[in-house]
Amino acid sequence: MMRIELTVNGERHAVNAEPDQSLLSVLREALSLTGAKPGCGEGECGACTVRVGANAVRACTTPVSAVVGHAVTTIEGLEQDGHLHPLQQAFLDEGALQCGYCTPGMIMAAAVLLDQMPAPSVDDIVRGMQGNICRCGGYPRIIAAIRRAAHTTTGG
Repeated sequence: MMRIELTVNGERHAVNAEPDQSLLSVLREALSLTGAKPGCGEGECGACTVRVGANAVRACTTPVSAVVGHAVTTIEGLEQDGHLHPLQQAFLDEGALQCGYCTPGMIMAAAVLLDQMPAPSVDDIVRGMQGNICRCGGYPRIIAAIRRAAHTTTGG
């Protein structure tokens, strides 16, 4: 074990962890941030997606040592001053969650997509969300939520 310093949701944290320990386990166990979900454990389902810098990453396959010096944002870090992020609100407004298990990863992947492409087409959204799986099949509502959030943030 070693002491590892991280910046998560704008706050500095020092945790005791193995350098190759997954970011997901550190977030959930050491920092009690349980929004990112364990799913496949292989980086294929997207339930554990978080933002590291400007990129969406799978926390289950990312060693915690790889994020040292980078800002990590989880679903818990999107809300600001008591106001939901436009994507969080859009997911609620569109009913884009059924069981909710995939929702944090979907929202985090969509946040990165909208940062990179503020006004995506439906095809852009489908491509950008590849690898984030909704076992309930809520894709039409998820796409509608992302479109709503894009419209809200761009005003277009």
